[in-house]
Amino acid sequence: MPAAAIDVLVRGAGPVGCVAALALRGTGKSVRLIGPEANQVRFRPIVLSYASRLILERVGVWRALASTAIETIHVSQAGGFGRTVFGAGDAGVPALGYVLEYSALVDVLRSSVQDLLTRDEPEARCVVHAEGAAADAEEKRYSQDALVASVRFAGAASNTAFERFTREGPLALLPMAGGYAVVWSMRPQRARKLLSASEREFLEELAGAAGTHPGRPVAVQERAVQPLALRVREKSIAERTVYIGNAAQTLHPVAGQGLNLGLRDAWDLAQIMREAQDPGDAALLQRFAARRRLDAGAAIRVTDLLARAFLRSNRPFNLLTGAALTALDIFPAPRRFFARRMIFGPSALP
Repeated sequence: MPAAAIDVLVRGAGPVGCVAALALRGTGKSVRLIGPEANQVRFRPIVLSYASRLILERVGVWRALASTAIETIHVSQAGGFGRTVFGAGDAGVPALGYVLEYSALVDVLRSSVQDLLTRDEPEARCVVHAEGAAADAEEKRYSQDALVASVRFAGAASNTAFERFTREGPLALLPMAGGYAVVWSMRPQRARKLLSASEREFLEELAGAAGTHPGRPVAVQERAVQPLALRVREKSIAERTVYIGNAAQTLHPVAGQGLNLGLRDAWDLAQIMREAQDPGDAALLQRFAARRRLDAGAAIRVTDLLARAFLRSNRPFNLLTGAALTALDIFPAPRRFFARRMIFGPSALP
């Protein structure tokens, strides 16, 4: 290849691209970041895992972020027995996750990479794609859309998140800024109906789906609908090219794995390239792909299973689900393993 002006060019200035650029700069590599101004999203709640917090601390941006900590996650199924509760102590961390708005994260990261942004495309030894879902990725459209909303409940909000599996899909209630962010998977036609429903009708439907936790919903604002799909690129590397984050895989939002997986992609890539003389070396990129394969593969399978499995309404499956949730609640070892696996990826493996 012709003489390169820089070591790495990162395409895409969203959270994953910005973190990749900051982490790569921290290894001493010459880096440039190219990407348009981020689209202003009206309301998009996200959950950062404790592992993502550590990554953001290491690239120097965590202290600038305001978030709500999740100390406990209550998991149940509608219309069936069984539940389990994950606590931060189960995973040996101060919090299981942190809830904030996507736009707040983007703003902080973009302000930290101003000196790396470029409108030109310099020759680079390696190009990192982090600009979102690739057009040539294999796609499976779910029979669900995500209805997101900001909801206030009667009584004070706690630091407990609620994940409830319904016949239409998972419903997540995430503590956020004194209220709850709702991420509710359902049939697209019902999502559109509830998007335009009156406040009273929406709150009645939400109360019926959520059960008794976290109480009675009393106000809603910031409603939006997002289509849901699984998109996976067949190969995460090519000649002097790497795909990370949504450019490699886009997941269902259940269990909040997508962005956190992408941030782990970015961090691992920087660590793999830390001592490399040539960041685009084929053997080096193969090492990165092999290192990320277990984490990405497991996250894809788990979220896809959870997104689809709870659409079944037959009694035997409900009984099996209830038994699994009860077992997790009774036995601390598998509960700890599952919690750490969702937070840290394969480093949680014994």
